[in-house]
Amino acid sequence: MTAMWDPFQRQMLSALGVEPMVRASPVLPDDPLLHAVLRAVGLDRDSAEVAQVLPVIPPLPALRGNAAAKRTLWRQLRRVRSGWQ
Repeated sequence: MTAMWDPFQRQMLSALGVEPMVRASPVLPDDPLLHAVLRAVGLDRDSAEVAQVLPVIPPLPALRGNAAAKRTLWRQLRRVRSGWQ
């Protein structure tokens, strides 16, 4: 399960007597390309932030053999990663 809220938000929700909602972790394929994409952002498949990155990643078959799509994706992933650090 991954939290929908950051730690501060969860604390505030708990203080208000509201149970913070959680969502199920996405089921990820065991794919070397996906592992490489997640490593580029500094994550692994068990990281809590994976759900934030998945919308940025196009379907994996669209990346295979398409250098232009990969270059575009790497730029987007660098922006995501720089936002976390």
